[in-house]
Amino acid sequence: MRRPECRPMTQTPTAPNGAPGEARAFFTVPAKHPMVTVLGSGDSLLRVIERAFPGTDIHVRGNQVSAVGDASEVALIQRLFDEMMLVLRTGQPMTEDAVERSIAMLREETGEETAETPSEVLTQNILSSRGRTIRPKTLNQKRYVDAIDKHTIVFGIGPAGTGKTYLAMAKAVQALQSKQVTRIILTRPAVEAGERLGFLPGTLYEKIDPYLRPLYDALHDMLDPDSIPKLMANGTIEVAPLAYMRGRSQPVFANVLTPDGWRPIGSLGVGDLVIGSNGEPTPVLGVYPQGERDIYRVSAQDGSWTLCCGEHLWTVRTASDKRRNKPWRVLETQDMIGNLRAAHARRYELPLLTAPVAMPEREVPMDPYALGLLLGDGCITGNITPMFATADAELVTSLEAALPGVKVRHHNAYNYFLNRVPAPGEPGSRVPNPVTTALRSLDLIGTRSHSKFVPDDYLYNSAEVRLAVLQGLLDSDGGPVTQKDRTCRIQYATTSILLRDDVIALVQSLGGVAYTRRRKAEGRAPGKANGRPVVHRRDAHIVDIRLPEGIEPFRLARKRDAYHAAGGNGRPMRFIDSIEPAGREETVCIQVAAEDSLYVTQDYLLTHNTLNDAFIILDEAQNTNPEQMKMFLTRLGFDSKIVITGDITQVDLPGGTKSGLRQVREILDGVPDVHFSALTSQDVVRHKLVGRIVDAYEKYDSANEQRTGRNGK
Repeated sequence: MRRPECRPMTQTPTAPNGAPGEARAFFTVPAKHPMVTVLGSGDSLLRVIERAFPGTDIHVRGNQVSAVGDASEVALIQRLFDEMMLVLRTGQPMTEDAVERSIAMLREETGEETAETPSEVLTQNILSSRGRTIRPKTLNQKRYVDAIDKHTIVFGIGPAGTGKTYLAMAKAVQALQSKQVTRIILTRPAVEAGERLGFLPGTLYEKIDPYLRPLYDALHDMLDPDSIPKLMANGTIEVAPLAYMRGRSQPVFANVLTPDGWRPIGSLGVGDLVIGSNGEPTPVLGVYPQGERDIYRVSAQDGSWTLCCGEHLWTVRTASDKRRNKPWRVLETQDMIGNLRAAHARRYELPLLTAPVAMPEREVPMDPYALGLLLGDGCITGNITPMFATADAELVTSLEAALPGVKVRHHNAYNYFLNRVPAPGEPGSRVPNPVTTALRSLDLIGTRSHSKFVPDDYLYNSAEVRLAVLQGLLDSDGGPVTQKDRTCRIQYATTSILLRDDVIALVQSLGGVAYTRRRKAEGRAPGKANGRPVVHRRDAHIVDIRLPEGIEPFRLARKRDAYHAAGGNGRPMRFIDSIEPAGREETVCIQVAAEDSLYVTQDYLLTHNTLNDAFIILDEAQNTNPEQMKMFLTRLGFDSKIVITGDITQVDLPGGTKSGLRQVREILDGVPDVHFSALTSQDVVRHKLVGRIVDAYEKYDSANEQRTGRNGK
């Protein structure tokens, strides 16, 4: 921007009618700017300038302003008019307040070339809404706003009326509108009620409304009031007391998947590993006990379920989100209650593992594919030599190849014995069958079709081992199910409840979904075996399976070919089916280091506690205790920003409780990407008297501290 036209200041040892050292400057206002815009209505702006420079004579003739007085003061006046013209050229009017603040900024200039000028401060627009523009009004406010742009965590500390929360709110709305974040979260501690709001009359929203009213008021200044309820209903804007922010938790006994298997979430500690959405281990960064809370059972349509509190977070998307290529959204459990259906369809889709769970490889006594075949069609009661039944010669060959030292010998019809092959020169003494030995070590000897199971050493092994077991089970007791004009699904049948659940776990651990139903034995027509009827003695469990692309479910050629000929399996999907109250339980929440903050909970459901892609504002932070401050800061997710505001002179905490805002600077000062912005009474943008009151209290407190110190001595 070009500087305004003005004559250079001239200085003489003795001005024509003045004392030595005086200087004279002339400023010419371009004709396109009416003098009233520079001097103000009724010369109000000129009077502000004259009061600020009482030792300088300022005269106006036509469109020319002259100043005579001390050289430094005259230089400041000339700078002031230059800055005023730069502001006016943007179309923004000058006010008495803006002139006073410009003078204060010019007097406080450090002389650095990079120092912000009044015109830069007063013309920095943050947000335009409903015919008004929100912008910083002081140098410290501009530096505060710039810090929010440059840093992930910013503390705005200063007295009331300095615009800390209002400017942070404007930056949050700006970030939401420019799609830098997908949600805004606004919170403040409700210490006046001890964060125990239950005794207050009215609904929850009526109870917390007085504590959050300043945040609501700021929102209504910056957004269309009609849009705010909709944004809050869909979770784009969340306004809640800090006590409700922290409770994104699960019961202490809820299972979380670790590389070594399932563990209760209450047993986890910082540094322990859990499984993230990419199937890889991710460390726990924080563990926060939450006390007793109301619990809900969240169930998906495939029968999977887990327990959590009403504020627990879920990553979901709707059919509309998918159709419009929108990102996944994050909603609380309670936000979805009563809103689970869109017409007759389930509304909220849940994410699935993007890759099979990576678990450490364990040494196993038997080839996993061979184990799957024997669990499907093997006789391993221990009463006779292990047997295998099949009509597929290919499976006989594959089983024999997978069992070294074993010969698969045809017995009769479709039955084969698994005989040990004696080694050359082996003595005639009795040597155990290696298949029997391996099965005995796995506690499988003696199991029958209704009591078989997959041992833990295979369930919690590498993805290759788990897939091989599943392929053996599907090659023996499963197969593709083709339907016209539909993708091919995979079906598996067993009379063992344990084996049913293990097959479901194998499928889910590979990123798939499995649906189960029971086919009752009672009333079913008998089957046929060699022409004779065979009565069904036990209920059958049918498992319908969908696996992600790239996971091959079959090794048996005829099943594999039929599966691919039908176009494969289609995309596995999982939707929330119901959310129901499940009592009250002791709860805990964890924070994990995964980029999307997701971790695997019961039935391989993905959930999380931290806040990604969010602009989070903690207001009145002086009323947090150190534990609350740590809890809040560690909620930070990826691609998020946190602004914390407060006034350390107005702490309302119970006696003896230390303010988390006072302590946090000692802890985080110097930490990269964390910035502390200090605002003072000079930055108060309310009534001028507020700034004077703040100064008076500071002066009184300072004097009182000095008196106390002298008396103490």
